[in-house]
Amino acid sequence: MRDHKIFTHTDPDLLPVLEELRRREPIFHTREFGRTRAEFEKSTAPEYWEASASGRRYSREFILRTLEEHPPVDAASVGWQSYDHAVRRLGPDTYLFTYTLRQIERLTRRATIWQTTSQGWRILYHQGTIVSAEEDDAFPRSWLEFPPWLEKK
Repeated sequence: MRDHKIFTHTDPDLLPVLEELRRREPIFHTREFGRTRAEFEKSTAPEYWEASASGRRYSREFILRTLEEHPPVDAASVGWQSYDHAVRRLGPDTYLFTYTLRQIERLTRRATIWQTTSQGWRILYHQGTIVSAEEDDAFPRSWLEFPPWLEKK
């Protein structure tokens, strides 16, 4: 895999934000993000939703209810590893935080939109995408042989 700094670049003035958010990710699986429904509610915006690595979309209420019924595992205690962290400012109080997460056999790229408020950090949106090949900036071989954009409908 090539080393592409564009994927992990963080402006130096955002390094404190990067560190704060890194401690809260993966969301729902760290003490810093929260452990109770009240903490999860405080850490998620009312309009929060996410797109999972499977492609399913989940509402905030569904997630909160599921977390009550099935408490999440702590990422560090089960050996999950995150790396390639980066943060970009999207607005005065809004940031895009990206990273790669290895959950034993499963590898995903993660993106969370965070907002800082007078009550602290909260998430607006999250998405996970399964990594099928650890090669960046390369078309799948099948695309080179049969480009999907040239398929007849």
